[in-house]
Amino acid sequence: MKKKLAFLCAVFGATLLLMALQKPVFLAYNAVEAAGATLGERWAVVRHGLRLDATVAGYVTALPLLLVFASLWVRLPRRACSAVLTGYFALVAVFAAATFAVNVALYEHWGFPLDATILVYLADPKEAMASVDFWLGVRQTALFLLYAGGATALYRLIVRRLFDGEPLRRRAALPWSAAMVLLAGLDFLAIRGGVGASTANVSKVCFSTNQFLNHAAVNPAFSFLATLGDPTDYAAEYPFFDEATRAAKFEALRGNGPAAGEPERVLTTGRPNVVVVILESFARTIMDETVDGEPVMPCMRRLKDEGIWFENFFANSFRTDRGEVAILSGFPAQTRISIMKLPAKSRNLPSLARSLGRAGYDTSFAYGGDLDFTDQSSYMYATGWQELVWQKDLRFDAKPSAWGYDDALMCDWFADRVVALDAAGRPFLAGLLTLSSHKPFDVPFERFEHPVLNAMAFTDDCVGRMIDRLKASPAWENLLVVLVADHGYPYPRTLAYNEPLRHRIPMIWTGGAVAGPRTVERYASQIDLCATLLGQLGLPHDDFDYSKDLFAGSPPRAFGYYTFNDGFGVVDASGAAVWDAAGGRAAEGSDPGLLDVGRTMLQTTYVDIAGR
Repeated sequence: MKKKLAFLCAVFGATLLLMALQKPVFLAYNAVEAAGATLGERWAVVRHGLRLDATVAGYVTALPLLLVFASLWVRLPRRACSAVLTGYFALVAVFAAATFAVNVALYEHWGFPLDATILVYLADPKEAMASVDFWLGVRQTALFLLYAGGATALYRLIVRRLFDGEPLRRRAALPWSAAMVLLAGLDFLAIRGGVGASTANVSKVCFSTNQFLNHAAVNPAFSFLATLGDPTDYAAEYPFFDEATRAAKFEALRGNGPAAGEPERVLTTGRPNVVVVILESFARTIMDETVDGEPVMPCMRRLKDEGIWFENFFANSFRTDRGEVAILSGFPAQTRISIMKLPAKSRNLPSLARSLGRAGYDTSFAYGGDLDFTDQSSYMYATGWQELVWQKDLRFDAKPSAWGYDDALMCDWFADRVVALDAAGRPFLAGLLTLSSHKPFDVPFERFEHPVLNAMAFTDDCVGRMIDRLKASPAWENLLVVLVADHGYPYPRTLAYNEPLRHRIPMIWTGGAVAGPRTVERYASQIDLCATLLGQLGLPHDDFDYSKDLFAGSPPRAFGYYTFNDGFGVVDASGAAVWDAAGGRAAEGSDPGLLDVGRTMLQTTYVDIAGR
C-alpha cells in the first residue's frame, strides 16, 4: 500500500513542480517587464502561483487516484495500465507544454495570460501563422519539446517505479478504501481551491499592484481551460437593432456625450478625501421598514436627513460582483454573465480608483471576507486599487463568520484606518464592502425576530457607529462618505425578481465635505456614481461611457436601469418598462420608449464587452 500512496503523491508533487517551474522561465522570457522585480517578489510569484498549480495538479491526479482505488480490490495488469497511464501523462505533458510555450510567446504582445481568446485566431490557422516570426517559432517549439519531453520522462519514471496494480487482501482493502475516499476529498479540495467561499479562479494568485507579477503567477493551463466555456460572440447576444441603429440610439443616452455644462457644486472642497462604503443587500424596502413602530435602519434614516439623499436610485443587478463593477467602474451589469469573472475583459474597464489615482490619490479597499471570490481581487488590482486588505490580512481576537469578519469588527477597524489615512496627509480613496447582512444572517445582535431584518439592523448599527466615530475625528472636515448598496433584496417575499422596487436601493453622501443636506429626485442607478463624483472633484470622466453626472447643468436623459437573469428594467419619472427573455416579451404596461432605452443599454453593454 505504501507504493500505491507514494505513486499518487509523486504524481501530484511532480505536476506541482512542473507547473511551478514555469514561473521563473516566464520571468526570464519577459526580462524587460520583470527587471524591477526584487528577489522577494519573484519568489512571491512562485509561491502565490502554487494555489492554481495545485488545482491543476489535483485534476491531473484524479484519474490515477481512481485506478489506485480500483487496484485495492482487483488486479490491474501492469503492462496495460502502464500503457494507459503513459499515454495519459503524455497528453498532460503536451497540453501543459503547449499552453506554457504559447503563453510565454504571446504575453509580450497581448499583455495578459493565455485564455480562450486564442481560439478566435486559430480559427484561421493560415493568418495566425503568418504573424509568427520564424525564429520565434523555432524558440517556442524548442521550449515546447524540452518541457513536454522532460515532463513525459518524469511521469514515465514515476509509473515505472511506483505504480502497483496488485490488489490488497480483503481484510485490508476495506479500511484502505476509506482512506482513499479521504485522499479523494483532499484532491477535490486542491481542485476546488481550498475550503473558503471562493473556488479556484485567477484572483487566487493575485498579490501585487504590479499586474505583470500577478500575470506571471497565473497558471496558463488553468487560465485557458477556465475561459473555454465563455461565449466569444457577445455582440450577438441581444441583437435588438442593427449596428448603425444601436450606435445612434446609444448616442442619445451616452453619459460622456457633449459637454453638459459646469456641474452644480454640492461639496465644500474640490479635493475631499473619499470613502465609499458598499452595503451588502441594503434594499430600500428594508430601509423604509418598521416593526412595531421601530425602524429597521434608524442610522440610515438619520444620515439620509443629514446629507445628500438620492431618492430614486437603483441597483444595476442582483449580485455583488456586478453591483461592484457598476459602482466602481460605471459599467452596466450583465444578465447571464459577470464581467468581473472575465479578467481579460474587466481589466480594461475604467474605474474610480484609476481616475483618482491619476489625480494623486492613494487607493485602498477593505473587506472582512475573501476577495478571491468572483475574481474580485483580480478586477480591483487591474483597475487601479493600490492596496487590498481582506480576511487573510486581518488579525482579530474573534472567529470569522461563514463569510468573514463581521461588520462590527470591520467598521471599527475601518474607522481607525480612515483616521490614520487622513493623518498621513495624502489624499485618499478608501473602500469598504460590508458582509453581515448576507445569508445566513448570523450576527451577534438581537433586535428583531426576523433574521433578515435583524442582520440588516446590525449592519445599520455598525455603519452608524462608524460614521459617528469619524464625525468626532479630525478626518471628518475634509471627508466625503458615499454609502451605497451593492444590490437590493427580495423583501417582502412577494416582491418579484424583475420589478423595479426589487432593485431600488439607498445612496447617501455624507461627511464634512458635503455643503448641506438635500434630496436628489432625479432617477439614476449605480453606474451614475463615477461621473457624478468625478464631476464634483473637477476630474475628467470621458472614459465612462454609461455614467451620467447627476449634478451636470444639462444632464443626459435621467433613468434607472437594471438587469436580472435574462432581462432588463428601466424606470424614470414617467413610468417603468420590464423585458424578460424567458417569455420573450415585455411586462404589461411597459412604456415603449423606456423599452427602447433598455434594449439599447443591454445590447450596447454586450457589444462593448465583445470589443474589450
